[in-house]
Amino acid sequence: MSKGLPKRSEDYSLWYNELVKRADLAENSPVRGCMVIKPYGYSIWEKMQAELDRMFKETGHSNAYFPLFIPKSFLSKEASHVEGFAKECAVVTHYRLKNAEDGSGVIVDPEAKLEEELIVRPTSETVIWSTYKNWIQSYRDLPLLVNQWANVVRWEMRTRLFLRTTEFLWQEGHTAHATSDEAMAETVQMMNIYAQFSEEFMALPVVKGKKTESERFAGADETLCIEALMQDGKALQAGTSHFLGQNFAKAFEVKFATKEGGLEYVWGTSWGVSTRLMGALIMAHSDDNGLVLPPKLAPFQVVIVPIYRGEEELAMISVKVKEIMAELRKAGISVKYDDRDTQKPGWKFAEYELKGVPVRIALGPRDLENKTLEIARRDTLTKESFQWEEMPIAQKIGGLLDEIQEGIYQKAFDFRKDNTTEVNSWEEFKQVLEEKAGFLSAHWDGTPETEEKIKELTKATIRCIPLDQLPEQGVCVYSGKPSSGRVLFAKAY
Repeated sequence: MSKGLPKRSEDYSLWYNELVKRADLAENSPVRGCMVIKPYGYSIWEKMQAELDRMFKETGHSNAYFPLFIPKSFLSKEASHVEGFAKECAVVTHYRLKNAEDGSGVIVDPEAKLEEELIVRPTSETVIWSTYKNWIQSYRDLPLLVNQWANVVRWEMRTRLFLRTTEFLWQEGHTAHATSDEAMAETVQMMNIYAQFSEEFMALPVVKGKKTESERFAGADETLCIEALMQDGKALQAGTSHFLGQNFAKAFEVKFATKEGGLEYVWGTSWGVSTRLMGALIMAHSDDNGLVLPPKLAPFQVVIVPIYRGEEELAMISVKVKEIMAELRKAGISVKYDDRDTQKPGWKFAEYELKGVPVRIALGPRDLENKTLEIARRDTLTKESFQWEEMPIAQKIGGLLDEIQEGIYQKAFDFRKDNTTEVNSWEEFKQVLEEKAGFLSAHWDGTPETEEKIKELTKATIRCIPLDQLPEQGVCVYSGKPSSGRVLFAKAY
């Protein structure tokens, strides 16, 4: 199955694209720039979705749904917002088709032009804040903590499966608060939830930070983010949380009566992660043999493959397999039994290796006699023989899955540590970026002009100002002007 998979060291981009397709995660659709997420890929997204949804609800958020279409005039109400998204918008101008008179097919009916064009949702701040105006009258209505799971469209010229597509899936939280402090606390809380999810479930270490003014979300006063490092040394923004101030409340006249009897604009936040996390999961952990999935997000954590000759041996093995599966499922471990007779065991081993199944169990007649299982780990590609009378099988597999989850995280953490470099001069900056890549911790003078010039010359951007970064006096690596702290630069997806 993985035979002929390109090597990461030779062509990382080709390796990624081929792996996504061969592992049955997704494929290109007939609509240019859009993707079909296949069942195996979607099951990973469902697991991500389930865990995030649980975390949102535990912090008091509720799900709702808002329209896919947004009146064009809504985007004009918040100036920086429309400027940020104008070039990515898909626009609906007509509401009907008709048959062409020459019989060539259907055409847009010129008589069916909309009075006001509709924008296909690139993000939902405007339509949601127009709704909040009706929901919020008093301080008793606050805080309003809402999330929606949806699809969005941002027109892309250069696309890549999961990482950048014209249509993608995501969640977007939109909250309203009585004070600036409450809204900022929400912004920080959601960034922390994203970081916790990334590290505990995706086994992906992240840097929590603040975006520079030029990298902020359009319409936000502050953007917090989590940044991850991929195996090719490029950064990937894994999630963002925005403090919107009163910008959208003022644009849509969302006010509330205070306890004291006054009337004030509410304070807002928005925050989201998308199917881009699928790309991060693939690129951070996988190898030249295929996917390496953290057990907590794998569609199934264990696969059992019988080794047999004839129906009689298969029947004997299947009896024991049913016992094992019942024991594993009782312990909360997901398991699949592959007794297909259309493929040989070796082919199945290669398939599940490519698909990143964390643990593979092989069981044959001799194993039944010896009361043993052959257990293979996907992360290390190692095998061991396990005597099932030594301890319960579920205890053995459960411990192994925990070990795999921790090992995958540690490997990614060590990689990030080894590929984060402190640089102190422009020459050193360029050399490290060219020869090593990764995160570059460097002084910056705080000006957008220097930030833009570095981006223009090197294609490296400021990924974030790390929140745990201590103040440190120095000089900017490019301009030589005074700097009060380091930021993280990197080339990025």
